Amino acid sequence: MFGDKFVPINNCSEADQMEDPYQVIHDTTFRLLKKAATVLPKDVEEALKAAHERETNETAKTQLSAILTNMEIAEPGIPMCQDTGIMIFYIKVGDKFPFIGEIKNALTEGTRKATAEVPLRPNAVNPIVGGNSGDNTGVKIPWINWEIVEGDSLEITAFPKGGGSENVCIVGMLKPGVGLTGVKKLVVDNAMKYMGAACAPNIIGVGIGGGSDIAIKIAKQQLMRPLNDKHPEPEVAKIEEEIMEAINTTGIGPMGLGGDTTVLGVKVDYAMRHPASLPVGVAVQCWAARQSKAIISKDLKVTYVTHPLEGN
Repeated sequence: MFGDKFVPINNCSEADQMEDPYQVIHDTTFRLLKKAATVLPKDVEEALKAAHERETNETAKTQLSAILTNMEIAEPGIPMCQDTGIMIFYIKVGDKFPFIGEIKNALTEGTRKATAEVPLRPNAVNPIVGGNSGDNTGVKIPWINWEIVEGDSLEITAFPKGGGSENVCIVGMLKPGVGLTGVKKLVVDNAMKYMGAACAPNIIGVGIGGGSDIAIKIAKQQLMRPLNDKHPEPEVAKIEEEIMEAINTTGIGPMGLGGDTTVLGVKVDYAMRHPASLPVGVAVQCWAARQSKAIISKDLKVTYVTHPLEGN
């Protein structure tokens, strides 16, 4: 992830340095899910506070005040939203990390523990025969996005994704002739369509190019970028700024009730496309931008990147 400006905090407890690699990954998963559900990353919290300070619409100011109060209530370890998401993990594992075989099972069992003890709302429903698994696990859930990188460490990002914002994500298969104007129009039109249904203020990720699956995967990855992170390519950074300005001038506002802040950030990335296709993925995140990241070294030391360990 380019431009990751979170400052790592190495504050491991003795439990983090246990010799059992499964247990270390399992316990880290539990803590990541707990923090993701109960404490916003600092950049999102600061963006919400800044939006509240500059808001000129009284209704919007009231909504933002309610969000900030809700965050304070959640701080002792209470989920900040009743929808604690469907369980998604982004894994970057070094090609020399010695415990790759422990990861999948530890993530799954850590999810079960977090569901029972945080607690998290059970959100894993079988789409064929119905029924809720009751523990946020089941067929292909947790969903694990694997990336093999050079090195000997394991990076885990817990990304529980809420249903309301997920329901307004889209993939548009545009004709190449519409160009970037068509891309920007698709994103803005989508925001105008769902209005406040995704619990604004939102964060929007946009993936351009590749194929339909690649575009939406890129789009969702953008939701993990820090809000102050600008794309390193100026042409792309300009698109981010233009879309954000366009959506914020719609007046949709927090919860769709009017106001100056509809989105806290727009993040864009791309892949090379086929000459006949212009796929665009649009991933939407609600204000409760749940995510938490940790890095586990080969000797099982844990560095919590987005959230300190205190308070568990």
